[in-house]
Amino acid sequence: MSLLAGILIDKFQFHLPLYRQHQRMAAAGVHLTRATLTNWVHRMGDLLKPIYEAQLASILSGSVVTMDETPIRAGRDKPGKMNKGYFWPVYGDKDEVAFPFSENRAHAFAKKTLGSFAGKLVSDGYEAYESYAKTVNGLVHALCWSHTRRNFEESLGAEPALCSEALERIGKLYEVEAFIKKKGFSPEKCQEHRAENSKPVVDGFFEWLRAEVENQVLLPSHPFLKAARYAMEREMGLRAFLEYPDVPIDTNHLERLIRPIAMGRKNWLFCWTELGAHYVGVFQSLLATCRLQGVHPYTYLVDVLQRVDDHPDSRIDELTPRLWKDCLLYTSPSPRD
Repeated sequence: MSLLAGILIDKFQFHLPLYRQHQRMAAAGVHLTRATLTNWVHRMGDLLKPIYEAQLASILSGSVVTMDETPIRAGRDKPGKMNKGYFWPVYGDKDEVAFPFSENRAHAFAKKTLGSFAGKLVSDGYEAYESYAKTVNGLVHALCWSHTRRNFEESLGAEPALCSEALERIGKLYEVEAFIKKKGFSPEKCQEHRAENSKPVVDGFFEWLRAEVENQVLLPSHPFLKAARYAMEREMGLRAFLEYPDVPIDTNHLERLIRPIAMGRKNWLFCWTELGAHYVGVFQSLLATCRLQGVHPYTYLVDVLQRVDDHPDSRIDELTPRLWKDCLLYTSPSPRD
């Protein structure tokens, strides 16, 4: 199992494609076909998929879910041209993440993934999430201040004075959040501190935006106006974090976990099939959650790959990194650091 775990770690943590692993093995005198390596990875994907599904269910059972999407080349309809698919990562309030794969960016996949989730959904301004939110009674849809800030950053060259003012105002919100994190406030204290310090900033920001949009003589296509309208159209969602202390101010915590997907795209470039992309989502879900939970990914995989084939289906959630760690299923030191 250590060999199999090593193959997964090299490909999905260190982004080493299977053909390079094949070359390295051959240079060391280990002669396997590349098809054998691929079949091993697919078999491990089949074995670990129930754990991934249990982890996704755990995420959706929480009260706060953050969701995003990121592209990947996967499968092809004709020679020489890869299709464009998407991972739709979801992050839960128990520090778990899952990477469901879809062959497109259709709104319906957000609903398919989230199902009956009716807690607090944190996302960027993509319409798929708003469409989902409208179909679920009681769901709170919070929006990302980082995406709002990014629009003004990208418009600095066109309107430096106004965009700098917007960025300064948004920056004050992040100063408040940094203070809350430093002090380790309880939820009650966090909500109180946001009400006293963040709410006046948010109120002033939108009042200022409305005044500038009304008074400035700018074309509708002007970058500053686009950034301002993006924020104003999403004001309700951007205010949500003021009411709910467990709602983060942005989706940056999830975007950091998407980086391995981007690194993978630069190394193994694409997934030959859509099935391969599904397996990538399974592996990245477990490896990223291992890092979030402080679990060594190699240690986890060596142990779980030995257990999963005969582990009771009714207790499959015990093999998710969060519960595996709590159950102390494996305590020996890892052979890899």
